[in-house]
Amino acid sequence: MKKWLGILLIACLGNAAFAASDRDDAVKRLDQSSEVIHQMMGANDKGIPDEVLSGAKCIAVVPHLLKAGFVFGAKHGRGVATCHNAKTGWTAPAFITITGGSWGLQIGAEAIDLIMVVMNEKGMEHLLSNKFQIGGEASAAAGPVGRHAAAGTDWKLDTEILTYSRAKGAFAGLTLEGAAIKPDDDANKAIYAKDLPFRSILEGKVATPAVAKNFVNSLGNAVREAKK
Repeated sequence: MKKWLGILLIACLGNAAFAASDRDDAVKRLDQSSEVIHQMMGANDKGIPDEVLSGAKCIAVVPHLLKAGFVFGAKHGRGVATCHNAKTGWTAPAFITITGGSWGLQIGAEAIDLIMVVMNEKGMEHLLSNKFQIGGEASAAAGPVGRHAAAGTDWKLDTEILTYSRAKGAFAGLTLEGAAIKPDDDANKAIYAKDLPFRSILEGKVATPAVAKNFVNSLGNAVREAKK
């Protein structure tokens, strides 16, 4: 009997440790994503154009996305997304993962910061789904860079998602063909303390937890500055 009680106690402590670890990782991801937003605001002519930010339906940030490989590449990252609600502003964040795809010819490994800007309702619907693939279900393109998007570019047309990478302080458009994006259920449960529908979070039906307010406020400030 004592043996089984001991096993049960170890299992409970192990589950608690995993839960704490998931929460710590999620909070760290929020802090890192907030820092990426601050760096984006200070990038000036090397950042994301005001017209892109001010027109965003949703924004996802993946800090320290890892790309690696020789000829055939791979990528993996864990990020956080929020959408704009006309009534309440930017929603509570929902956590995501991104995996798969090829970077083409490459040697070595590099960690970059990734920002995905969802530009229309169709792109938002893809993000709200349980899983979608860039270049498959959703169209994406490398976003324009600079204080203002150059006239004559076609970024406003049918592209659902504009993608950017940040390395060494500068932003650049990024192609993410083949990457699969889905909810990070463990991180979402760790932050919200229960299972919540991914869609409900991004539709603004869930209150923003205290640990996420810095991220949401940072993004809100960046978009407000872009609209001035």
